[in-house]
Order: sequence, then structure tokens, then C-alpha cells
Amino acid sequence: MLDILRLRVLAAVASQGSVTKAAKHLNYSQPAVSHHLARLEAETGARLVQRVGRGIRLTPEGEHLARRATEIVGRVDTAAAELSAMVGLRTGRVRVAGFQSALAALVPHAAGTLRREHPGVELQLVESHPRVALDLLRAGQVDVAVVFRYDDTTPDDIRATHLFDDPMYLLSLEPGQTLAGNRDSDWIAGCENCRREFLEACDRAGFVPPIAYTSDDIIVQQALVAAGMGVTTMPGLALRTHHAPGIEASVLRDFRRHVYLATYGDPPDPPATTAFIAALHQAVQQTRPGDPPPPT
Repeated sequence: MLDILRLRVLAAVASQGSVTKAAKHLNYSQPAVSHHLARLEAETGARLVQRVGRGIRLTPEGEHLARRATEIVGRVDTAAAELSAMVGLRTGRVRVAGFQSALAALVPHAAGTLRREHPGVELQLVESHPRVALDLLRAGQVDVAVVFRYDDTTPDDIRATHLFDDPMYLLSLEPGQTLAGNRDSDWIAGCENCRREFLEACDRAGFVPPIAYTSDDIIVQQALVAAGMGVTTMPGLALRTHHAPGIEASVLRDFRRHVYLATYGDPPDPPATTAFIAALHQAVQQTRPGDPPPPT
């Protein structure tokens, strides 16, 4: 029988990358973490860690068990939260993963509503890319994911509720701009992993954009535009969090992303999760994030 406490220690070592960081994360002493790892090796009969210089690294067996331990710990924590929620919303916990602009412009409104209506419910937030957020959801490490997609499909194994469409804007120093009208402009784009949809939109407009600068930071991107160094595209939700003076935002037709609320597993959701979902829908109605962003 594997000890859940020792599995939690192994999962922390894997996620934090060292015994020292895992001990700090768990509020344990380093000798206590080392002791639990040694006991876990004795229980499993497998070598889970090996020393490398002054630190350690997981063996293949350790990596395999750590992945399973992360799933198990996540499910145990979820079960504990669900059981706690059964006694009512005097206590409870909801863990939410979301992308940056959603956490900045939308989720705080829902968090405020949740705190006012259910002050005993604990809200935990983690910023993550939609793909990562869905992986966390499947692993039981979060209860809700706020994600976006550029097409109308969603994974079959999750329950996805469409929240709103987030239009894309072209940022420049002149109003009324289009993609095709800037085919010869210098472009500011995100990293290679984040620019695929932008490149596809340019391809539909009949050109390949000359990318002069790369940044995923909306403040940096807008600062470069304001300095006359190029143009860029940006979702409306991001513009709500930061809109630099002097920058014109021209809406791009037929280029938008769809924002969803995602949960996992069969309904009904735990009461704390249901309360957050209701608060999030209320936040969408109040803030109307699909509307044009406020002016500079």
C-alpha cells in the first residue's frame, strides 16, 4: 500500500525540481523530505532518486511514479474538497486555471462576487496556457479552466461552456487599419508557439508578415507600437488590461477567439465549483468582455 503523504512528497520533488524547494513548498524540513523518499523507495522496492552533484534527480521509475502521484494527489484533494462542500458553502475550495488576460480582466470580478456571497470558500488561481490548463483539469489539479480556442471545436472529454467571443484588434498609430494594408509593415508578434493563428490570418489576407520583433508581453508590444517600431495584433480582453496612450485599435473582421469555461467529469459539480461558475457568468454579463475595449 502506497502512503499518500509520501506520494505527495514525491510529486512535490518532481514539480519543484529539488528536495530543498519541495521542503519549502510543503513546509517540511529537508531531512523529513529525504526520509519520506527513502521510505517510499523501501515500500516500492524501486530506486526513485539518484544523487547528481549536490542535488538529486528522478530515475525513470521515479518519474513514472511521480506522474501517477501527481494524479492521485490531485484526485484526493478534489475528493476532500467535494466532501467538505457537501456540508454547505460555509467551507470549500475551488481551483481555477486561466490565461493571463482572463485572470486580469474577468476572473477578479467573479472572485469578488464569490467572496461576498460565500466568504468561507477558498479560491486558488493559477495562470496557464489553455493546453496546460486542460491538462491540469484532467489531472484533477484544478476544478475549472478558463480557456480560448480559435476554432469552434472543443475536446470531447471535457464539458465546455461558451462564455463570449473575444475579437482581435490591429494596433498601430493610425485608425481604420487592416491586415492586408500592413503587408509591408514591420510586425511585432508573440513567440513561435503563440503566433500560429496570427500567421494563418495573414495567410488568408494574402501575405507573409515580416516579423521584426518578438514578445509575448502586451506592455512591451504596445510600447514598440507607440514608438513607431511596427504594428501588432491583440485580443480585446488583453486591451482591457492595458491600452497605451496614442495607440489606435482597429477591429479585425473574421479573426477572433472563442472563450470557454471548462470542467471535467460527470455533473453535478461540487457546490464551491458551481458557485464560482455562477459568479463567472455574472462577471461576463456585467463586464461584457466581447464589446469594444474602452478607449485609451
